[in-house]
Amino acid sequence: MSAQPPVISLSELDQPGTLAKLDLACREWGVFYLTDHGLDGLEILFYETQAFFSQPLDKKHEVRRTRENAWGYFDEELTKNTRDWKEIFDFGPQRGDFVAQWPPGHSALRRAGEAYYAACESLSFELLSAISTNLGVGGSFLCHAFEPEHASFVRLNYYPRCPAPAAPAGLEVPDSGYLGVNHHTDSGALTLLSTDDHPGLEVFVHNTWRSVPPLAGALIINLGDVIQVWSNDRYSAPIHRVRGQSGAARISIPFFFNPRESFDYAPLPGTADELPRYRPINFGDFRRLRAAGDYADSGEEVQIEQFRIDQFEIEQGER
Repeated sequence: MSAQPPVISLSELDQPGTLAKLDLACREWGVFYLTDHGLDGLEILFYETQAFFSQPLDKKHEVRRTRENAWGYFDEELTKNTRDWKEIFDFGPQRGDFVAQWPPGHSALRRAGEAYYAACESLSFELLSAISTNLGVGGSFLCHAFEPEHASFVRLNYYPRCPAPAAPAGLEVPDSGYLGVNHHTDSGALTLLSTDDHPGLEVFVHNTWRSVPPLAGALIINLGDVIQVWSNDRYSAPIHRVRGQSGAARISIPFFFNPRESFDYAPLPGTADELPRYRPINFGDFRRLRAAGDYADSGEEVQIEQFRIDQFEIEQGER
């Protein structure tokens, strides 16, 4: 296994050798670097993101998100029912009560953010096609999960300097101090991440935390729970976290590529020579339960493991 996640060029994604490399990355890491992605305007987006978070707290609270409208600013998010050391601003297309709350006087942030959303959306469908091909179901087979509209969104992450960084050796929340984001997997299909020059992201591979440092000109791509279930555990959604930094603030900008809320996902036919390991999961219900724990510590943070078919059931089904 390589010391760092593989590097994959988007320009070569249709080549057999690159598809094999992608398959290996999804099986061993669940995360990889993507180069030649063609995204531009990132400098403007990072500059405008910094300008937004540098405002006084009362200005940021003018666009604070609510339980009814998840788009906007928030500084009390939880992961594993534990407070993260970060501030966020979420946005996406209007969906029901979810309406983007662009801050007054920040029109450049809106332009750069909307352009980033559109570019990441297009990239995500390209990556989804390649992963679908590797799973043996055809390049366009999984697209129906994201049509006619999907539940994707962009998050602007700001990690202030942390006075008490923590880094537990295993999968536990800190006894003292803070993580930028506590350990978790992403609930959607894919996450496309742009980050500044400061490290912080780590993934838990072979019972060890491994750093995924920034790579110049590359996006960081990680799989989410949906693809792990689709692949029947051939691919894994990586457990990851963000370490707090005492020396410098950090900015990262993920695009979460999520299916439509009404979509039920389950292991794909033919993805493994064995019975399905998961019951069908409704994405909208799952995401709402996850968000309830993140937003207000409302109950246990739901996981796909709660939908896993246990070994006894599998053995009974084989008889």
